[in-house]
Amino acid sequence: MRAWVNQAVQKINADYNRSADSHLIKLEMGGLGDIDIYLKDESCHPTGSLKHRLARSLFLYAICNGWIGKNTPVIESSSGSTAVSEAYFARLLGLEFIAVVPKSTSPQKLEMIKHYGGRCHLVEPSAIYDESRRLAQEMNGHYMDQFTYAERATDWRGNNNIAESTFAQLSQEPNPIPEWLIMGAGTGGTTATLGRFIRYHTLPTQLCLADPENSVFHQAAETKCRDITQPTPSRIEGIGRPRVEPSFIPELIDRSIKVPDAASVACVRFLEGILHRKCGGSTGTNLWATLQLASELKGQKCSLVTFICDGGERYTNTYYNDDWVRDQQMDLSPYNTALESFTKTGILPAV
Repeated sequence: MRAWVNQAVQKINADYNRSADSHLIKLEMGGLGDIDIYLKDESCHPTGSLKHRLARSLFLYAICNGWIGKNTPVIESSSGSTAVSEAYFARLLGLEFIAVVPKSTSPQKLEMIKHYGGRCHLVEPSAIYDESRRLAQEMNGHYMDQFTYAERATDWRGNNNIAESTFAQLSQEPNPIPEWLIMGAGTGGTTATLGRFIRYHTLPTQLCLADPENSVFHQAAETKCRDITQPTPSRIEGIGRPRVEPSFIPELIDRSIKVPDAASVACVRFLEGILHRKCGGSTGTNLWATLQLASELKGQKCSLVTFICDGGERYTNTYYNDDWVRDQQMDLSPYNTALESFTKTGILPAV
Protein backbone atom coordinates (compact mmCIF):
# COMPACT_ATOMS: atom_id res chain seq x y z
CA MET A 1 0.00 0.00 0.00
CA ARG A 2 2.73 2.50 0.97
CA ALA A 3 4.61 1.79 -2.27
CA TRP A 4 1.49 2.65 -4.29
CA VAL A 5 0.92 5.81 -2.24
CA ASN A 6 4.50 6.93 -2.88
CA GLN A 7 4.11 6.27 -6.59
CA ALA A 8 0.74 8.06 -6.77
CA VAL A 9 2.02 11.19 -5.01
CA GLN A 10 5.08 11.21 -7.27
CA LYS A 11 2.90 11.01 -10.39
CA ILE A 12 0.72 13.91 -9.24
CA ASN A 13 3.74 16.02 -8.32
CA ALA A 14 5.38 15.25 -11.66
CA ASP A 15 2.21 16.32 -13.46
CA TYR A 16 2.25 19.57 -11.45
CA ASN A 17 5.91 20.11 -12.33
CA ARG A 18 5.06 19.85 -16.03
CA SER A 19 2.35 22.50 -15.74
CA ALA A 20 2.81 26.26 -15.97
CA ASP A 21 1.01 28.69 -13.68
CA SER A 22 -2.09 30.50 -14.92
CA HIS A 23 -1.81 33.96 -16.48
CA LEU A 24 -2.83 37.28 -14.95
CA ILE A 25 -4.45 39.36 -17.70
CA LYS A 26 -4.90 43.11 -17.43
CA LEU A 27 -8.33 44.12 -18.69
CA GLU A 28 -8.09 46.82 -21.35
CA MET A 29 -11.40 48.63 -21.74
CA GLY A 30 -12.82 52.12 -21.55
CA GLY A 31 -14.22 53.62 -18.40
CA LEU A 32 -11.66 52.30 -15.96
CA GLY A 33 -9.68 55.51 -15.43
CA ASP A 34 -6.97 54.89 -12.82
CA ILE A 35 -8.48 51.57 -11.75
CA ASP A 36 -6.62 48.48 -12.93
CA ILE A 37 -8.67 45.29 -13.34
CA TYR A 38 -6.91 41.95 -13.66
CA LEU A 39 -8.31 38.56 -14.65
CA LYS A 40 -6.56 35.49 -13.25
CA ASP A 41 -7.02 33.05 -16.13
CA GLU A 42 -7.61 29.60 -14.66
CA SER A 43 -8.88 28.23 -17.98
CA CYS A 44 -5.31 27.48 -19.09
CA HIS A 45 -4.88 24.48 -16.76
CA PRO A 46 -4.66 21.06 -18.46
CA THR A 47 -8.35 20.35 -17.82
CA GLY A 48 -9.45 23.89 -18.61
CA SER A 49 -10.63 25.29 -15.28
CA LEU A 50 -9.60 26.38 -11.79
CA LYS A 51 -11.01 23.05 -10.56
CA HIS A 52 -7.76 21.47 -11.76
CA ARG A 53 -6.07 22.95 -8.68
CA LEU A 54 -8.85 21.62 -6.46
CA ALA A 55 -8.83 18.13 -7.96
CA ARG A 56 -5.07 17.83 -7.47
CA SER A 57 -5.40 18.88 -3.84
CA LEU A 58 -8.35 16.57 -3.19
CA PHE A 59 -6.52 13.55 -4.59
CA LEU A 60 -3.38 14.27 -2.57
CA TYR A 61 -5.47 14.82 0.56
CA ALA A 62 -7.40 11.57 0.12
CA ILE A 63 -4.33 9.52 -0.78
CA CYS A 64 -2.25 10.83 2.13
CA ASN A 65 -5.18 10.22 4.49
CA GLY A 66 -5.31 6.60 3.38
CA TRP A 67 -8.77 6.91 1.82
CA ILE A 68 -7.68 6.03 -1.74
CA GLY A 69 -5.61 2.99 -2.58
CA LYS A 70 -4.48 1.14 -5.68
CA ASN A 71 -7.91 -0.28 -6.57
CA THR A 72 -10.25 2.28 -4.99
CA PRO A 73 -13.07 3.53 -7.23
CA VAL A 74 -13.46 7.31 -6.87
CA ILE A 75 -16.91 8.90 -6.89
CA GLU A 76 -17.66 12.62 -6.97
CA SER A 77 -20.76 14.82 -6.97
CA SER A 78 -20.17 17.69 -9.36
CA SER A 79 -21.81 20.11 -11.78
CA GLY A 80 -19.10 19.25 -14.27
CA SER A 81 -15.74 21.01 -14.07
CA THR A 82 -14.52 19.32 -10.87
CA ALA A 83 -15.52 15.97 -12.31
CA VAL A 84 -13.58 16.73 -15.50
CA SER A 85 -10.44 17.49 -13.50
CA GLU A 86 -10.87 14.54 -11.14
CA ALA A 87 -11.36 12.20 -14.11
CA TYR A 88 -7.99 13.46 -15.40
CA PHE A 89 -6.20 12.61 -12.15
CA ALA A 90 -8.02 9.28 -11.78
CA ARG A 91 -6.80 8.28 -15.23
CA LEU A 92 -3.28 9.42 -14.31
CA LEU A 93 -3.39 7.00 -11.36
CA GLY A 94 -5.24 4.20 -13.16
CA LEU A 95 -8.34 4.47 -10.96
CA GLU A 96 -12.00 4.01 -11.85
CA PHE A 97 -13.92 7.30 -11.70
CA ILE A 98 -17.65 7.97 -11.61
CA ALA A 99 -19.11 11.48 -11.74
CA VAL A 100 -22.56 11.96 -10.22
CA VAL A 101 -23.76 15.04 -12.08
CA PRO A 102 -27.03 16.97 -12.46
CA LYS A 103 -29.05 16.10 -15.55
CA SER A 104 -28.72 19.73 -16.67
CA THR A 105 -24.91 19.55 -16.99
CA SER A 106 -23.71 20.73 -20.41
CA PRO A 107 -23.06 17.97 -22.99
CA GLN A 108 -19.56 19.35 -23.56
CA LYS A 109 -18.63 18.75 -19.90
CA LEU A 110 -20.04 15.23 -20.01
CA GLU A 111 -17.95 14.47 -23.08
CA MET A 112 -14.84 15.80 -21.36
CA ILE A 113 -15.43 13.56 -18.33
CA LYS A 114 -15.73 10.60 -20.69
CA HIS A 115 -12.66 11.76 -22.62
CA TYR A 116 -10.57 11.33 -19.48
CA GLY A 117 -11.99 7.87 -18.83
CA GLY A 118 -14.71 8.77 -16.36
CA ARG A 119 -18.31 7.55 -16.29
CA CYS A 120 -21.26 9.89 -15.87
CA HIS A 121 -24.18 9.10 -13.58
CA LEU A 122 -26.92 11.66 -14.23
CA VAL A 123 -29.41 12.48 -11.48
CA GLU A 124 -31.67 15.29 -10.30
CA PRO A 125 -29.58 18.13 -8.82
CA SER A 126 -30.85 17.53 -5.28
CA ALA A 127 -29.81 13.85 -5.40
CA ILE A 128 -26.09 14.24 -6.15
CA TYR A 129 -24.92 13.97 -2.54
CA ASP A 130 -26.92 10.91 -1.44
CA GLU A 131 -26.38 9.08 -4.72
CA SER A 132 -22.61 9.64 -4.50
CA ARG A 133 -22.54 8.21 -0.97
CA ARG A 134 -24.65 5.26 -2.06
CA LEU A 135 -22.39 4.44 -5.00
CA ALA A 136 -19.25 4.73 -2.88
CA GLN A 137 -20.67 2.34 -0.31
CA GLU A 138 -21.97 -0.09 -2.93
CA MET A 139 -18.64 -0.16 -4.81
CA ASN A 140 -16.40 -0.06 -1.72
CA GLY A 141 -15.05 3.17 -3.16
CA HIS A 142 -14.24 6.67 -1.93
CA TYR A 143 -16.65 9.58 -2.18
CA MET A 144 -14.33 12.54 -2.74
CA ASP A 145 -16.95 15.06 -1.50
CA GLN A 146 -15.51 18.33 -2.79
CA PHE A 147 -18.24 20.27 -1.00
CA THR A 148 -16.87 19.21 2.38
CA TYR A 149 -13.14 18.93 1.79
CA ALA A 150 -12.38 21.77 -0.65
CA GLU A 151 -11.62 24.28 2.12
CA ARG A 152 -9.21 21.98 3.97
CA ALA A 153 -7.41 20.13 1.16
CA THR A 154 -5.55 23.24 -0.07
CA ASP A 155 -2.66 24.82 1.82
CA TRP A 156 -4.19 28.29 2.22
CA ARG A 157 -1.05 29.86 3.70
CA GLY A 158 0.95 29.53 0.49
CA ASN A 159 2.63 26.71 -1.44
CA ASN A 160 1.78 28.39 -4.77
CA ASN A 161 -1.96 28.27 -4.20
CA ILE A 162 -4.21 30.54 -6.27
CA ALA A 163 -3.87 33.43 -3.79
CA GLU A 164 -0.09 33.33 -3.48
CA SER A 165 0.25 33.04 -7.25
CA THR A 166 -2.02 36.06 -7.80
CA PHE A 167 -0.15 38.35 -5.40
CA ALA A 168 3.24 37.26 -6.78
CA GLN A 169 2.11 38.16 -10.30
CA LEU A 170 0.90 41.56 -9.11
CA SER A 171 4.22 42.45 -7.48
CA GLN A 172 5.51 44.59 -10.37
CA GLU A 173 2.19 46.33 -11.11
CA PRO A 174 1.47 50.00 -10.24
CA ASN A 175 -0.99 48.94 -7.50
CA PRO A 176 0.35 45.56 -6.36
CA ILE A 177 -1.99 45.16 -3.39
CA PRO A 178 -5.53 45.02 -4.77
CA GLU A 179 -8.42 46.78 -3.11
CA TRP A 180 -10.68 43.78 -3.77
CA LEU A 181 -10.57 40.16 -4.86
CA ILE A 182 -13.87 39.17 -6.48
CA MET A 183 -14.87 35.53 -6.73
CA GLY A 184 -17.96 33.36 -7.01
CA ALA A 185 -18.43 30.23 -4.92
CA GLY A 186 -19.34 26.67 -5.84
CA THR A 187 -17.87 24.60 -3.05
CA GLY A 188 -16.53 27.67 -1.27
CA GLY A 189 -13.00 26.28 -1.34
CA THR A 190 -11.47 29.08 -3.41
CA THR A 191 -13.06 31.88 -1.39
CA ALA A 192 -11.80 30.13 1.75
CA THR A 193 -8.26 30.03 0.35
CA LEU A 194 -8.37 33.68 -0.74
CA GLY A 195 -9.92 34.93 2.49
CA ARG A 196 -7.53 33.02 4.75
CA PHE A 197 -4.48 34.01 2.72
CA ILE A 198 -5.12 37.76 2.91
CA ARG A 199 -5.72 37.50 6.64
CA TYR A 200 -2.68 35.30 7.30
CA HIS A 201 -0.45 37.74 5.42
CA THR A 202 -2.12 40.75 7.10
CA LEU A 203 -3.07 42.30 3.75
CA PRO A 204 -5.65 45.12 3.53
CA THR A 205 -7.32 43.49 0.49
CA GLN A 206 -11.00 42.65 0.90
CA LEU A 207 -12.89 39.68 -0.51
CA CYS A 208 -16.15 40.14 -2.42
CA LEU A 209 -18.45 37.21 -3.20
CA ALA A 210 -20.14 37.35 -6.62
CA ASP A 211 -23.22 35.15 -6.35
CA PRO A 212 -25.75 34.24 -9.08
CA GLU A 213 -29.49 33.76 -8.88
CA ASN A 214 -30.81 30.60 -7.21
CA SER A 215 -27.91 30.50 -4.77
CA VAL A 216 -27.97 30.77 -1.00
CA PHE A 217 -24.35 31.92 -0.56
CA HIS A 218 -25.23 35.62 -0.80
CA GLN A 219 -27.73 35.35 2.03
CA ALA A 220 -25.34 33.20 4.04
CA ALA A 221 -22.58 35.79 3.66
CA GLU A 222 -24.93 38.55 4.76
CA THR A 223 -26.44 36.74 7.74
CA LYS A 224 -23.68 34.21 8.63
CA CYS A 225 -26.46 31.63 8.74
CA ARG A 226 -25.55 28.16 7.45
CA ASP A 227 -28.90 26.36 7.36
CA ILE A 228 -30.40 28.23 4.38
CA THR A 229 -31.76 26.20 1.45
CA GLN A 230 -33.76 26.90 -1.68
CA PRO A 231 -35.23 24.48 -4.25
CA THR A 232 -34.01 25.75 -7.63
CA PRO A 233 -30.45 25.05 -8.90
CA SER A 234 -28.21 27.76 -10.30
CA ARG A 235 -28.18 28.33 -14.06
CA ILE A 236 -24.56 29.51 -13.84
CA GLU A 237 -22.66 26.23 -13.82
CA GLY A 238 -19.86 25.87 -11.31
CA ILE A 239 -21.06 28.51 -8.84
CA GLY A 240 -24.15 29.07 -6.75
CA ARG A 241 -25.65 26.33 -4.59
CA PRO A 242 -29.14 25.54 -3.21
CA ARG A 243 -27.62 24.87 0.22
CA VAL A 244 -24.71 26.31 2.22
CA GLU A 245 -21.91 23.85 1.51
CA PRO A 246 -19.61 22.80 4.39
CA SER A 247 -16.59 24.37 2.65
CA PHE A 248 -18.21 27.81 2.38
CA ILE A 249 -17.08 30.05 5.25
CA PRO A 250 -19.31 33.14 5.42
CA GLU A 251 -17.07 34.90 7.94
CA LEU A 252 -14.35 35.29 5.29
CA ILE A 253 -16.58 37.34 2.98
CA ASP A 254 -16.25 41.11 3.38
CA ARG A 255 -19.04 41.89 0.93
CA SER A 256 -21.47 39.96 -1.25
CA ILE A 257 -23.04 41.09 -4.54
CA LYS A 258 -26.03 39.27 -6.00
CA VAL A 259 -25.71 39.13 -9.80
CA PRO A 260 -28.69 38.50 -12.12
CA ASP A 261 -28.12 35.58 -14.50
CA ALA A 262 -28.85 37.81 -17.49
CA ALA A 263 -26.04 40.11 -16.32
CA SER A 264 -23.64 37.14 -16.12
CA VAL A 265 -24.50 36.06 -19.67
CA ALA A 266 -24.29 39.62 -21.03
CA CYS A 267 -20.89 40.01 -19.38
CA VAL A 268 -19.29 36.91 -20.90
CA ARG A 269 -20.52 37.94 -24.34
CA PHE A 270 -19.19 41.46 -23.70
CA LEU A 271 -15.85 40.04 -22.53
CA GLU A 272 -15.56 37.95 -25.70
CA GLY A 273 -15.37 41.21 -27.65
CA ILE A 274 -12.39 42.28 -25.52
CA LEU A 275 -10.45 39.01 -25.17
CA HIS A 276 -11.55 37.50 -28.52
CA ARG A 277 -12.35 34.20 -26.84
CA LYS A 278 -15.19 32.71 -24.83
CA CYS A 279 -15.31 32.31 -21.06
CA GLY A 280 -17.72 30.41 -18.81
CA GLY A 281 -20.77 31.96 -17.19
CA SER A 282 -19.16 32.23 -13.76
CA THR A 283 -16.60 34.60 -15.25
CA GLY A 284 -19.49 36.85 -16.26
CA THR A 285 -20.83 36.78 -12.70
CA ASN A 286 -17.39 37.74 -11.40
CA LEU A 287 -16.97 40.53 -13.95
CA TRP A 288 -20.35 42.15 -13.30
CA ALA A 289 -19.57 42.39 -9.56
CA THR A 290 -16.09 43.69 -10.37
CA LEU A 291 -17.44 46.47 -12.60
CA GLN A 292 -19.95 47.40 -9.92
CA LEU A 293 -17.09 47.84 -7.43
CA ALA A 294 -15.04 49.76 -10.02
CA SER A 295 -18.03 52.05 -10.53
CA GLU A 296 -18.16 52.77 -6.80
CA LEU A 297 -14.40 53.39 -6.69
CA LYS A 298 -14.40 55.74 -9.71
CA GLY A 299 -11.76 58.46 -9.33
CA GLN A 300 -9.52 56.37 -7.08
CA LYS A 301 -6.21 54.81 -8.06
CA CYS A 302 -6.35 51.13 -7.17
CA SER A 303 -6.53 47.60 -8.53
CA LEU A 304 -9.17 44.85 -8.53
CA VAL A 305 -8.64 41.17 -9.28
CA THR A 306 -11.22 38.66 -10.46
CA PHE A 307 -11.03 35.22 -12.06
CA ILE A 308 -11.68 33.45 -15.36
CA CYS A 309 -12.90 30.16 -13.94
CA ASP A 310 -13.12 28.17 -17.18
CA GLY A 311 -13.35 28.53 -20.94
CA GLY A 312 -16.59 29.15 -22.81
CA GLU A 313 -16.27 26.29 -25.29
CA ARG A 314 -18.18 24.16 -22.77
CA TYR A 315 -21.19 26.47 -22.99
CA THR A 316 -21.80 27.02 -26.70
CA ASN A 317 -25.21 25.36 -26.29
CA THR A 318 -26.20 27.62 -23.40
CA TYR A 319 -24.72 31.06 -22.61
CA TYR A 320 -23.66 31.68 -26.21
CA ASN A 321 -26.82 30.24 -27.74
CA ASP A 322 -29.58 32.79 -28.41
CA ASP A 323 -32.27 30.11 -28.41
CA TRP A 324 -31.23 28.92 -24.93
CA VAL A 325 -31.19 32.49 -23.62
CA ARG A 326 -34.68 33.02 -25.05
CA ASP A 327 -35.93 29.75 -23.54
CA GLN A 328 -34.62 30.89 -20.16
CA GLN A 329 -36.59 34.13 -20.58
CA MET A 330 -33.48 36.24 -20.13
CA ASP A 331 -33.47 39.78 -21.47
CA LEU A 332 -29.85 40.77 -22.01
CA SER A 333 -30.56 44.18 -23.54
CA PRO A 334 -30.61 46.31 -20.34
CA TYR A 335 -27.35 44.74 -19.19
CA ASN A 336 -25.75 45.26 -22.60
CA THR A 337 -26.77 48.91 -22.37
CA ALA A 338 -25.30 49.19 -18.88
CA LEU A 339 -21.99 47.68 -20.03
CA GLU A 340 -21.81 50.11 -22.96
CA SER A 341 -22.49 52.96 -20.57
CA PHE A 342 -19.69 51.82 -18.26
CA THR A 343 -17.13 51.91 -21.09
CA LYS A 344 -18.02 55.57 -21.66
CA THR A 345 -18.54 56.87 -18.14
CA GLY A 346 -16.93 54.40 -15.72
CA ILE A 347 -20.28 54.08 -13.97
CA LEU A 348 -22.34 50.89 -14.12
CA PRO A 349 -26.00 51.97 -14.11
CA ALA A 350 -28.51 50.13 -11.95
CA VAL A 351 -30.69 47.76 -13.96
